[in-house]
Amino acid sequence: MIRLGSCSSLFCSVAALAMLLVVVDCQLTPDFYSQSCPNLSRIVRREVISAMKTETRIAASLIRLHFHDCFVNGCDGSLLLDGSDGEKSALPNVNSVRGFEVVDSIKSAAESACSGIVSCADILALAARDSVLLSGGPSWRVPLGRRDGLVANQSGANSNLPSPFESLDSIISKFVAVGLNVTDVVALSGAHTFGQAKCSLFSNRLFDFNSTGSPDPSLDASLLSDLQTLCPQGGDGNVTAPLDKNSTDFFDNHYFKNLLNNKGLLSSDQILFSSDLAVSTTRTLVQSYSNSSSMFFVDFANSMIKMAGISPLTGSDGEIRANCRVVNS
Repeated sequence: MIRLGSCSSLFCSVAALAMLLVVVDCQLTPDFYSQSCPNLSRIVRREVISAMKTETRIAASLIRLHFHDCFVNGCDGSLLLDGSDGEKSALPNVNSVRGFEVVDSIKSAAESACSGIVSCADILALAARDSVLLSGGPSWRVPLGRRDGLVANQSGANSNLPSPFESLDSIISKFVAVGLNVTDVVALSGAHTFGQAKCSLFSNRLFDFNSTGSPDPSLDASLLSDLQTLCPQGGDGNVTAPLDKNSTDFFDNHYFKNLLNNKGLLSSDQILFSSDLAVSTTRTLVQSYSNSSSMFFVDFANSMIKMAGISPLTGSDGEIRANCRVVNS
């Protein structure tokens, strides 16, 4: 379901606060294409709307593309490059990240309107914002002006991307390594308020958690039973379950309410509330976001702007790819 209307006072305040609170690369500006491609925002939104009409889940996939791109080489569109040695083939991405055809459609439309002007990296940032907004979440002004990288980094994708199996201290460390903090960890994890995850990403919690011979004790009993039926031992690991069972396609704060009730799907979700380290790091934020969607929306927009400012290529660095899947010849 697409939930787009006029900017509510909450959404407008979120955008305004986010731009005030976050310092991004000084060469990035929301007005970067105001003269060279003035209809870009409408072009991107039109294509995202079209994709979501076909498949609502694609919204979550598009924001995940942006996240997985920015954590490797910075926000340079390197994830989009084809090739067996590319980031697409890295363990966290292979047969997992999706939405590349939507990016192709946006790029094609942008090229028709203003050839050679708009980077694939900026398309990812805009599509992520629109995916959130169209799903009922906040909006924000996206700083633009990134250029596209010339090389992918498969080893970096394997080592830099947070894993659903990692401990909280390891996840926090990976965020800190790219200039993000604990608030960003919790706020950006809130993107799991929509989308799906494969059984292979959480089946370790269902039967023999940490080689104990028992399920994860932090998993709600009724949810455990449902997931054991959906993902039996030896079953198809590609079967998917909603990350937020009772609010699957909407961007809201229900994800955090789930964590308070031991209903986080991934281990990396539930540890934000239930782990020992969470007591001194993330638990208070989880509780706050569960009580206040406006606080979550403001912090999420804030963190998305920060993440989108990770090591961008600007000026004469990189290039503007004609095709997001390959570097220019």
